[in-house]
Amino acid sequence: MTIAASYDALARLLDYPAGKEQLQTDYAVVSDFLNRQRLDNPIASFADFAASSSDAELEEEYVATFDFNPATAPYLGHHLFGDNQKKGSYMIMLKQEYERCSYTPAGVELPDHLSVLLGFLAHLARQENNEERQLFITTCVLPGVERFHAAFDTRQNSHWKALVETTRLLCTEDCKEVISC
Repeated sequence: MTIAASYDALARLLDYPAGKEQLQTDYAVVSDFLNRQRLDNPIASFADFAASSSDAELEEEYVATFDFNPATAPYLGHHLFGDNQKKGSYMIMLKQEYERCSYTPAGVELPDHLSVLLGFLAHLARQENNEERQLFITTCVLPGVERFHAAFDTRQNSHWKALVETTRLLCTEDCKEVISC
């Protein structure tokens, strides 16, 4: 497994659930990559939850975690800037960066949705654009992921927290050579 495949799989895991089979497949991709890199595997608890839940239960917890609780909404612009002009500038910058790199997000999510950002990282990884990807992680992704992760401190029982921890781990590992990570 590659880092690009891992980012793609993690993006799908953090998007609205598309069924247990897809979640299990994506879990296996990310887990395999983490194991090959000899990294912790924080998503094992999520895999257990997904395996023992119905599709309806997965969807219900996803909505309760990400849609009904603004503190854990998967929009990094919200975590970085709240609702002010800087968030708008961040969104515009993301869209410009996507266009510059010929990335067209799938679906209808806003450009700062974590699944869209992870899809972009996968796109950059497939292009083997490591320096640009690492800079993007350190400036545009990791600061928001850190705040997003901290928001889960009040939701200790959320199974989705493991996916945010995995995102943090994968991004940190990916930009190890960058001093500011």
